Amino acid sequence: MDLNNIVEIVKTDGSMDKVSVITYLLSDDGARQYIVYTKVEDFNVDEDKVIYISKISNNNNVLTISEISDDIEWNEVQKLLRRIANAK
Repeated sequence: MDLNNIVEIVKTDGSMDKVSVITYLLSDDGARQYIVYTKVEDFNVDEDKVIYISKISNNNNVLTISEISDDIEWNEVQKLLRRIANAK
């Protein structure tokens, strides 16, 4: 695990999760940003990792993440991920 990619997420209840950022996605028009990550405590070389994808918003200079609930946005995220997968 690359320790340079570890960030802390403060949850709404005040507790914190350490996560490892896998990649960052930017929509083609630059209007939407997404983070792809896994939780550090879930990281085990011998097991599959759960991958999370959240939308990033800037609220008064505080970055927040939220669920992607819109099918159009999910399609956009899938397209962006396919582009990364096909580039390698």
